[in-house]
Amino acid sequence: MWMLTPRGRMGPLLSAASVLLLFFLLAMSVASPATVGNPEDYAADEAERTAADNIVFDDYRGKGCVDDSGFVYKLGERFYPGHSNCPCVCTEDGPVCDQPECPKLHPKCTKVEHNGCCPECKEVKNFCEYRGKTYKILEEFKPSPCEWCRCEPNNEVHCVVSDCAVPECVNPVYEPEQCCPICKNGPNCFAGTTIIPAGIEVKVDDCTICRCHNGDWWKPAQCLRRECLNGQSLS
Repeated sequence: MWMLTPRGRMGPLLSAASVLLLFFLLAMSVASPATVGNPEDYAADEAERTAADNIVFDDYRGKGCVDDSGFVYKLGERFYPGHSNCPCVCTEDGPVCDQPECPKLHPKCTKVEHNGCCPECKEVKNFCEYRGKTYKILEEFKPSPCEWCRCEPNNEVHCVVSDCAVPECVNPVYEPEQCCPICKNGPNCFAGTTIIPAGIEVKVDDCTICRCHNGDWWKPAQCLRRECLNGQSLS
């Protein structure tokens, strides 16, 4: 025969109390404001969505035109849609913009601005370039002994080459920093393979006397050969 002690009778009562406490805690967690949310928050979100849906954007089609900055222009009004654009007229079909024939830029332009309807040259090259060097406008210079040049206002270099006279000798030489050849020993000509001075008779050997042509240095010298015997003149 079994007898329940006071301790044994309290066991089932404690177990039932634990189960009830567990159910109470679960119910409180489900109903917690952190998970369910505040009804006032739901109301605010719904009002914000409604306000966004009710925003009305202005439609200017057929009524006006809008530029890049958001300014509105009336029909027939003239305006510039952008900082560097050509002028436009507002029409029912939208802006109608001018397309002018812009002037050509200077070929020597070094700085171009695009702040208006047409590009504008703000700086033109004011110097000339010649053989790797620069020269000022109207500056004169000699790139070589035979050339005389000038930097023209159109940024072009014009040069004149010296026209040298024909030297009056058969052995001209070129001196440094001089354009034309010179005859260092004066006019001369050839007598055979010998160079003789012009203007005088020259005895090239015991039997031959030669003389250059007057002014015709390129012609061989005129020579007079006498009869000789054993290299001695008979006259």
